[in-house]
Amino acid sequence: MGILIDEMTGERKMEREKAAVEIERLRTEIERHNFLYYVRAAPEISDYDFDRLLERLISLEREFPDLLTPNSPSQRVGGQITREFPTVVHREPMLSLSNTYSLEEVADFYTRLGKLLDDEGVKERDIVAEQKYDGVAISLLYRDGLLIRGATRGDGYQGDDITVNLRTIPTIPLRLNLLWSKSLPGSKRELEIRGEVFMRKDDFERLNEGRPEEDRFANPRNATAGSLKLQDSSEVARRRMTFVAYFLKGLDNEEVTQYDRLRLLGELGFYTGKKGNNFAPCTNLSEINHFISFWAEKRWELPYETDGVVLKLNAVHLWDRIGATSKSPRWAIAYKYPAQQAETVLLGVVFQVGRLGTITPVAELEPVRLAGSTVSRSTLHNFDEIKRLGVQVHDRVVIEKSGEVIPKIIRALPEKRTLFSEPIPVPSGCPSCGTQLVKPEGEVSWYCPNEERCPAQIRGRILHFASRNAMDIRSLGSALVDQLVVSGLVRDAGDLYSIELHQVAQLERMGEKSALNLLHALDESRKRSYERLLYALGIRHVGAATARELARAYPVFDDLRTASVEELASVPDIGSVVARSILSFFAIPSNQELLRKLQEAGLPFRVAEQQVLINRNFAGMTVVFTGELVWYTRDEASEMVRARGGKVTNSVSRKTSVVVTGKDAGSKLEKAGKLGVKVIDENGFRAMLQ
Repeated sequence: MGILIDEMTGERKMEREKAAVEIERLRTEIERHNFLYYVRAAPEISDYDFDRLLERLISLEREFPDLLTPNSPSQRVGGQITREFPTVVHREPMLSLSNTYSLEEVADFYTRLGKLLDDEGVKERDIVAEQKYDGVAISLLYRDGLLIRGATRGDGYQGDDITVNLRTIPTIPLRLNLLWSKSLPGSKRELEIRGEVFMRKDDFERLNEGRPEEDRFANPRNATAGSLKLQDSSEVARRRMTFVAYFLKGLDNEEVTQYDRLRLLGELGFYTGKKGNNFAPCTNLSEINHFISFWAEKRWELPYETDGVVLKLNAVHLWDRIGATSKSPRWAIAYKYPAQQAETVLLGVVFQVGRLGTITPVAELEPVRLAGSTVSRSTLHNFDEIKRLGVQVHDRVVIEKSGEVIPKIIRALPEKRTLFSEPIPVPSGCPSCGTQLVKPEGEVSWYCPNEERCPAQIRGRILHFASRNAMDIRSLGSALVDQLVVSGLVRDAGDLYSIELHQVAQLERMGEKSALNLLHALDESRKRSYERLLYALGIRHVGAATARELARAYPVFDDLRTASVEELASVPDIGSVVARSILSFFAIPSNQELLRKLQEAGLPFRVAEQQVLINRNFAGMTVVFTGELVWYTRDEASEMVRARGGKVTNSVSRKTSVVVTGKDAGSKLEKAGKLGVKVIDENGFRAMLQ
């Protein structure tokens, strides 16, 4: 581009220089009006005049394309097509908050926080109460004031890079108002802003207008989540979403409080909620309860959905010292408003078959509006739950939304029962394949035992294998899986990697382009991690967290396959039940064939890289934990040992190097004394970590 500029005539260079000045002026002016309109709700010019400014900017950028930058306000209109959203790793985990629906538990949190601060010799225990927005969590990264990346929360450790779509949201500044800020403390070169993308009620209603009933979004949160992952950014721009910022990280002065950071975010150009008292400092429990009760009544008047209140320790510089569990910070909690309830009629029950053969009864309800959406179905979980509820077909029932998302029946109303009500029978055969159902001793669910030939189970296992947290095969949806199974092309997940282009292209609604997308997605799935493959296999009782533990304990798959029940049970969070389930999985011939296919397809059957140790303080040692720890969860403490070269087991033996005791230590402590094994408390453990 510089060569083209050098070849310009002198007159053209002068025009370009004038255009550069005018473009910069227009960008500054447009961003200022965006800020006034979307953040301050105090516009100074009409929509017509704003459009004239934007048109002038776009015209100049077209005339001088070398002056166009990604952070220009003209780029908010979108237009880019994104086939894939790359995965990015968060610099610090985006932990979810612990939820409570009880004011008593809020009081417990406040008391517990006070004790933690007392242990640190700190008296600063002010709380900031903030509205809890019902949206999608987002992380924004700014370098030298310019937006360089925006990502979803994902699993908390990594998310999707959706920068191109986030640029279309007016309340996300493309460049920060650093000059406008009156009190920005010295900051690092990079700032991270975290917040929530949501859809205002009027924008949500506008989006649903004119859409067929079957294509309408159930609620604003679902609409937001779906819109952020659209491939066409111009369509994202048309859907009109809002970003609200609630945390700022990257200040040189970490002692800036959370309350001051919220105010600073507003000065930087971010929307921080409805103007007024949407966040407030609280110096005692009475003020916290007042904030919660105030918004419990007033939240229905807000232009957006809010489902609770978030409480955070105001002193940000103490957050790291107080710490977090593996899932949630200890310095914050989310109080969620009690779920709304509605009365309706149970019209009938259908039975779904899961990937493990579990039969789940699903209630078909007379449609009813509840917490912003129409509910027509609800899970009944199992027949023990049906018996507990005492519910029958044609009964009137009370439903509520758990977390205002998942509907469930909470009680039947037998006093309103009619002569038409009838019991809900256990089906005699599998709804998918007709095989007689079984109910294992000690379990509450009925199962279809036809594991290898039941179409519903086959489809379920393949969909689980392709799911986001497993192998993430994004082009493989339920409709396509149905076709692949019915056509006989695929009998298990291993067959996916041997299907050919022409076989997929001939399926209904596919074609060559869609078939190529699927083959590309399958090829990309070979790059997923070993631990995700362990989860994708669908072993009963092995979730994502358990798969991570197995990958740490057995970084080579063949070692896992040959491990004994006792060896597996000694892995943290495994135990004898899960250990037996793993061995049972390996013993089934069809699973052995599946593993052979996956290995031949080149999927990862070992950890790609060994973790670099923090130090070797526990090298060669075997550690056992007993009792409740104060500073760490059991998982956290175990990971700390492994990160320092040690091994963690659940049972004490003569090979045990040290037993770490917490509150209410049990028989392991007694056994350690008999065997002469070294015993230390949690303070001694913390000292060994250093």
